[in-house]
Amino acid sequence: MAKYGFIGMGNMGYAMMNALLKLYPASDFVFSDASGERASWVTARTKVEAAQTNAECANQSQVVVLAVKPQFFDAVLKNIKYAVKPEQVIVSIAPGITVESIQKKLGDKARIVRAMPNTPALLGEGITGISYDEEAFSEEERQMIRQLFEAVGAVEVVPEWMLDAVVCASGSSPAYVYMFIEALADSVVKCGMPRDKAYTFAAWAVRGAAQMVLDTGKHPGELKDQVCSPAGTTIAGVEALEEYGFRNAVMKATEACYAKVMDMKKG
Repeated sequence: MAKYGFIGMGNMGYAMMNALLKLYPASDFVFSDASGERASWVTARTKVEAAQTNAECANQSQVVVLAVKPQFFDAVLKNIKYAVKPEQVIVSIAPGITVESIQKKLGDKARIVRAMPNTPALLGEGITGISYDEEAFSEEERQMIRQLFEAVGAVEVVPEWMLDAVVCASGSSPAYVYMFIEALADSVVKCGMPRDKAYTFAAWAVRGAAQMVLDTGKHPGELKDQVCSPAGTTIAGVEALEEYGFRNAVMKATEACYAKVMDMKKG
């Protein structure tokens, strides 16, 4: 039996399996994908054999990772309902789909881990919020769960209700950061900088600032104050951001994201 079985070989499923292949041999994995062409592509690059069906993939795995989009979730759960056994670990990375709703479809004895990774996991720089009943899993299983996500970045265990906020904090927010980098680059192109240099400087500024928060443990406001010299260039820019509602725009984006998660949970 394989250690990990991945149902779905989109960007996230592929990134997770590819990262774990640095720790385990290809024989420890199996996967399935709706696209035969994609399955052949993945096997050619990883040497991991593809299962013919989702049920076959689930049946052959200790840890079954459901790496499919929410709109395909019900169909996949129907595919694997009779292949899943209580001794298996089921991992879902779909936003807005609760442990309770999965258990209703797979049975109360199914042991579910909910997780919310983000796209920087593709580079091993992601962060994943995970939620599960630790008492329902053995020490070996808990280790396998952590390895699954530590292979693509940092991991934080949180209560399940908090995963909805994790979607907002790290799941969707990389898109906002990319928009900020693009806008900052556009603005310095206007100042005369070539576009390739503009993207490089803007991206490194974001990366470095984020690393400062993580490494120093200081409040972001304190780090911001350290850059703002009296009557200097930075405080002039901060004033303009405040005037045009920078903070409020970010908070409104989060509110919209959270509202969408709530809608997904309802339907």
